[in-house]
Amino acid sequence: MHVTAAKPFLPDIFSDRLESLAIELPLAAGRFVGRLAPQVRLAIGELVRSMNCYYSNLIEGHDTHPHDIDRALLADYSARPEKRALQLEARAHIEVQRMIDGGQAPKVSPLSLEYILWTHREFCSRPPPELLLIDDPKTKEKLPVVPGELRTRMVAVGVHVPPPPEDLPAFMARFEAAYRTDSKLKQLVGVAASHHRLAWIHPFLDGNGRVARLISHAMLNELGIGSTLWSVSRGLARSVADYKANLMAADEPRRGDLDGRGNLSRANLIAFCDYFLSTCLDEVRFMEQLLAPASLSDRIQHQVLEEERTGTLANGAHKLMRAVLEHGAVSRGDVPSIVQASERTGQRVTKSLSENGYLWSEGHTGELIFVIPSAARDRWFPALYPNLPAAAEG
Repeated sequence: MHVTAAKPFLPDIFSDRLESLAIELPLAAGRFVGRLAPQVRLAIGELVRSMNCYYSNLIEGHDTHPHDIDRALLADYSARPEKRALQLEARAHIEVQRMIDGGQAPKVSPLSLEYILWTHREFCSRPPPELLLIDDPKTKEKLPVVPGELRTRMVAVGVHVPPPPEDLPAFMARFEAAYRTDSKLKQLVGVAASHHRLAWIHPFLDGNGRVARLISHAMLNELGIGSTLWSVSRGLARSVADYKANLMAADEPRRGDLDGRGNLSRANLIAFCDYFLSTCLDEVRFMEQLLAPASLSDRIQHQVLEEERTGTLANGAHKLMRAVLEHGAVSRGDVPSIVQASERTGQRVTKSLSENGYLWSEGHTGELIFVIPSAARDRWFPALYPNLPAAAEG
């Protein structure tokens, strides 16, 4: 199969709506991110990575309760093998996104084959072996998914038949080259278009959807639009029928001379890009409204003060929390002067905030860093997840 089978990789014309979305999204994301203190951003980033994982799993049909994801991050795994496997899968997704957010990914374009193979390898090397097997629809044999390796077999995704394995290197090279541009507008539309075209190429036996979403996240980060504070996966999962329908529609061939000059439909690719960028913008606006950045620090401190009054937290906790939120991290040696009390009292304040999940440190001597208590998550951010039943034990 020739690489022209995937053309157009990028629409040669944009609708007015698509141009408007590509202009509004960076503005909205910039307004939102810049209004939160750095340490608060980091803490929310951990929360959103977990949310991102939950919704990305949901798209794949894996419903892993947020409570079980929290447990996985603490290496507290279920005794039930199938539940434990999903916990390990969830942790894998979070760890790979954390590496992307922390600059530990390859120093190349997220659209490069090197980066895409790295993403697949890092994700697929973490879950248990039973999650790295897929059924051949014809022979019914179990096929192993090799982390970080392009598939070596023909596959079918519904009615779509992706390129044969021997042509994948050429397709991946053309895929990367197709989105090289100095135009900011085309770069952003390219995030959406490349999301579909990577799924269309289907370079791996399994894991293509997860990799595509992680690559889109990395591309948005690279453009300075994405951040740890919002996730397109939530929007895609909450409109999963539309997501899959738009992906399938963009697989369709060109419909006559008014539908571009490529092999695939230009109109349907534009529609997919519209859907994808609209979803991104909706998620930025949702998180901005949910977090209410202008008052978030005040709300956190108010909560701490209330728990101090009821005796849940030690007296002086609100003073230490205010300092942590202002400075990002606080040395343990500075606590007594911050809470204006003795060293013993400072230790008691630190212990109460740590035990209640507001502070974290590496070891007993590390700096005190703000984190979001799991017990406060649903209270502070009530619409982050859908209404879920309590997690089953075991």
